[in-house]
Amino acid sequence: MNAIFEQIFQVGFLAAIIRIATPLTLATLGEMISERSGVLNLGIEGIMLISAMTGFMGAYYGGNLWIGILVAALTGAAFAALHAMLTVMLGVSQHVCGIGITLLCTGLAYFFFRLSFTDSSHPATVQSFQTISIPYLSDIPVLGPALFNQFALTYLTVLLIPLISFVLYRTPWGLNVRMVGENPRAADAAGVSVMATRFWAVTLGGVLMGVAGAFLTMAQFNTFTFGVISGRGWIAIALVVFGRWDPWRCAGAALLFACVDALQLRLQAAAGISHVPYEVFLALPFVFTILAMAVMSRDAAAPPALLRPFRKEER
Repeated sequence: MNAIFEQIFQVGFLAAIIRIATPLTLATLGEMISERSGVLNLGIEGIMLISAMTGFMGAYYGGNLWIGILVAALTGAAFAALHAMLTVMLGVSQHVCGIGITLLCTGLAYFFFRLSFTDSSHPATVQSFQTISIPYLSDIPVLGPALFNQFALTYLTVLLIPLISFVLYRTPWGLNVRMVGENPRAADAAGVSVMATRFWAVTLGGVLMGVAGAFLTMAQFNTFTFGVISGRGWIAIALVVFGRWDPWRCAGAALLFACVDALQLRLQAAAGISHVPYEVFLALPFVFTILAMAVMSRDAAAPPALLRPFRKEER
């Protein structure tokens, strides 16, 4: 037991929580924006994967990590726009289309990566993002090194949370997004273009998903592997429900999941419980997600128009 506490009560543990939460927060916020407009994006897992791949290739061949981030964001936007075109414009089933996008993106990511990097015995790598220490704040005992010695993308993610909350609740565009997700008929009667609003909301969500994937290959790791996403996209969908479609709550849900994930990593390293199979610890975050979904989804008030295609000619 002492070994467990020694692993937990460390600055590295707190820092790990923040780093693990960063891509989860980005992906969850992207999915949340999409769902608030009434569109469920089950393509998030595939979008994150192919964006992680294209972002890595952009950084590898472009020689600049921010080029990789831009490429990943554009990739996420492109495939999210494809999803929006099929579901919003053509009214295709959001479930079927989302799974199809994931399968398409997964296949394309594997194909183009193998086409570009044929030598699998020597994986290609890039110089990953380095942590940035904020003067004075990083000197605060315990919390300083954990909170204020992070990646630039982590700081940007923290700033995005209040920004997205402000846009969603305090701007005309945010009001339009919420209207088309709750009552698209009323929004249409008020002169709001339901299809355009949903299209751009889904596309914007794809940008955040793309950056989330790129974070994994250019900050948390320094290479691309086929298992780099490891179900984080599916977890983000669950965290949206757990966060009740609110930016601050979704970010809190991502932080809580990251805490469980960081804990299982520390438990694996604890010498006192080395007799426990490591698979038990790997399953902990997913078991937590299932339990959280079972509890929170009972009275979770989803956007009323979620999963419902809008056809202007129908009444």
